[in-house]
Amino acid sequence: MSQLIFIRVFRLKFLTLVLFFLLTQIVLAEKVEITSTSMRAENTKKEIHFIGDAKVKKLDDWLHADRVVVYFNENNETKMYKAVGSVTFEFKEEVRHYTGSAEKVTYYPLKSLYILQGKAVIDDLINKSHVAGDEIKLDMLTGNATVKSNKKKPVKFIIEMKDEK
Repeated sequence: MSQLIFIRVFRLKFLTLVLFFLLTQIVLAEKVEITSTSMRAENTKKEIHFIGDAKVKKLDDWLHADRVVVYFNENNETKMYKAVGSVTFEFKEEVRHYTGSAEKVTYYPLKSLYILQGKAVIDDLINKSHVAGDEIKLDMLTGNATVKSNKKKPVKFIIEMKDEK
């Protein structure tokens, strides 16, 4: 009998967490769609784990990874996304358009800040530039990027120059 009560309480908490996640996205007026081969919600930690071929889509932005974890704050608002394993992405805004990859990408939606770690690469398709390093912090509000690397493999920046004749 107690097992049955536990299962019902767990289902209710799980559904409540998923509902808050979905409502948060609706309230922010930006629909976020996440798919994966499996999902696990951890109500006490306020996390949802998307495991196996995880794909996140928001408007024209997309991100693919082996695993994506969505973290919520005490108000059940999305505070952070963490993508791990063979991460690839495309981020678009009116004046910015980036593609790239990394071993791990963390996104803070309230700050519009992406942190790429491990073999991080970003291609700026508007300005026709390429940057690579161990860690790249990309501020989507300003377009500013900070790149760090190690002594074995330095930061790499390539820009396509226009010939002026």
